[in-house]
Amino acid sequence: MKGLLTRCRALPALATCSHQLSQYAPQRFHHCAPGRGKRLMLSRMFQPQKLREDQVLSLEGRSGDLTCKSQRLMLQMGLIHPASPGCYHLLPYTVRAMEKLVRVIDQEMQTIGGQKVNMPSLSPAELWRATKRWDSMGRELLRLRDRHGKEYCLGPTHEEAITALVASQKTLSYKQLPFLLYQVTRKFRDEPRPRFGLLRGREFYMKDMYTFDSSPEAAQLTYSLVCDAYSSLFNRLGLRCIKVQADVGSIGGMVSHEFQLPVDVGEDRLVVCPSCHFSANMETLDSSRTNCPACQGPLTKTKGIEVGHTFYLGTKYSSIFNAQFINVHGKPSLAEMGCYGLGVTRILAAAIEVLSTEDCVRWPGLLAPYQVCLIPPKKGSKEEAAAELAGHLYNHITEAVPQLQGEVLLDDRTHLTIGNRLKDANKLGYPFVIIAAKRALDDPAHFEVWCQNTGEVVFLTREGVLELLSQVQVV
Repeated sequence: MKGLLTRCRALPALATCSHQLSQYAPQRFHHCAPGRGKRLMLSRMFQPQKLREDQVLSLEGRSGDLTCKSQRLMLQMGLIHPASPGCYHLLPYTVRAMEKLVRVIDQEMQTIGGQKVNMPSLSPAELWRATKRWDSMGRELLRLRDRHGKEYCLGPTHEEAITALVASQKTLSYKQLPFLLYQVTRKFRDEPRPRFGLLRGREFYMKDMYTFDSSPEAAQLTYSLVCDAYSSLFNRLGLRCIKVQADVGSIGGMVSHEFQLPVDVGEDRLVVCPSCHFSANMETLDSSRTNCPACQGPLTKTKGIEVGHTFYLGTKYSSIFNAQFINVHGKPSLAEMGCYGLGVTRILAAAIEVLSTEDCVRWPGLLAPYQVCLIPPKKGSKEEAAAELAGHLYNHITEAVPQLQGEVLLDDRTHLTIGNRLKDANKLGYPFVIIAAKRALDDPAHFEVWCQNTGEVVFLTREGVLELLSQVQVV
């Protein structure tokens, strides 16, 4: 980015605007659907900001409930709004960021052969009774009855449902395997004490993948393939996750790993060996152990937020539901399974937790709800004539940089000063904020560009702005 900004500073000057500023008529901005020649206006966004912390505290009921940075910022900036304990309305900016995250997840999962499905949230009790998890899951399982007395749960995960689905296909061949089936859906868990906003709620979005292989060796290759895809995903998001040895818990199986994002507010206690890169959730080790089981070196303790979890299940579920295929010898065999979760809403909140300052949201570059916020001058100010240039720049960006169509927001609240709008833009974390102020009236015009993720501020001509933004990656 630094090199790009240096090149932009050296670009030829912007040609004189064809419109004479002396004949300037105030620009009227219109809110339309995104696309060529259309403009997205901030004043029309449903963005109920509550910028005072005392107003945010009142949303959660008690000050003690507001216990982490991401929760406070997401409430304060109007990204989420409480609906009931552990449940939140996801507001437009958050939905846009989540949709982008799902697109990145789709890319990574489909690159390794994943096929997307969508299973019902309502899961029949008999499936869970077959695996004995109807009882073992305890009170965290949200249960209900329909008018006919039939029992269901709102699925926290879908091992039973997907295995029964595959078992219903009676003519599967080893030639068709592996299957990597995944979905991104709402999940439910009756948390005894929901907390930390989207980090631990009763309703959340999760990507869950279930794999079916023809042998233990093939299943372990698939396991490694999915783990590598997870690492690729977090690298693309700029999140430094570590893969740690984990307990299989209520899901079961033989091997399990968590992808943890180290952060002080994390609820999981981790140990890492700097010498051999061994890492584990402490629940898998003897609590008195102080040295690494792999190299006997000292262990470093830290905390983390679990954002992904992988399990090699073997035949735990396929044997119960008789999920079989015809092997190379023409005989029926049980499928070897794995399951793999990503907390979609949790990844969003965890990213905000680790990337943001105390007062300002910062997003992974690929997930920012809008990439650019353009700020024209205040109405009635000495720089008001630059408003027309701001409108032209908006059009130039969306036409010359096609990937940014629908990604540029015009802050048309021109009754506010540039400073007040810049403060709001900084808090909401747009990667690029472009201001048409005094120097936009120069010949050639220069625009003030704030690169929020690097902290740099530069003055660029129109060509410089377009070259800078042409490098922006979107999904």
